[in-house]
Amino acid sequence: MGRLLKKKDCSKQKKKKEDNGSEPTLETTTEDGGGKPVLNGVTSSGLKGILPKKTVPVAKTATEKGEKNFIGKSIQFLREVKVELKKVTWPSRKQTIGSTVVVIVVVMIISLFLGVVDMGLSALVKVVLQ
Repeated sequence: MGRLLKKKDCSKQKKKKEDNGSEPTLETTTEDGGGKPVLNGVTSSGLKGILPKKTVPVAKTATEKGEKNFIGKSIQFLREVKVELKKVTWPSRKQTIGSTVVVIVVVMIISLFLGVVDMGLSALVKVVLQ
């Protein structure tokens, strides 16, 4: 029997992150009492110089953007398909022929069974209706 692994407590992981101080945390409480959120002791009004500015890309026309996006996604999809096909373990010729024969035999058996049942039920219905 395998050994059961204990999950780490989420609160312990959060405490470790807070102790490191590497990531800024947004506190819901306010220090200035004005109702503004505080980030590591700095109010939102003082964050303008600290936080990086978001850059806005130059707008492209809808057709350019859609075509390039579609073509790029299609090319990426085909690349991923190629990679996945390399991972496939293909059956040998002997295995393929064997599987094909099994499928054909099973289909024939099932079709014969259904044919016999159909003829029997149709004969039963004819007897009941007469």
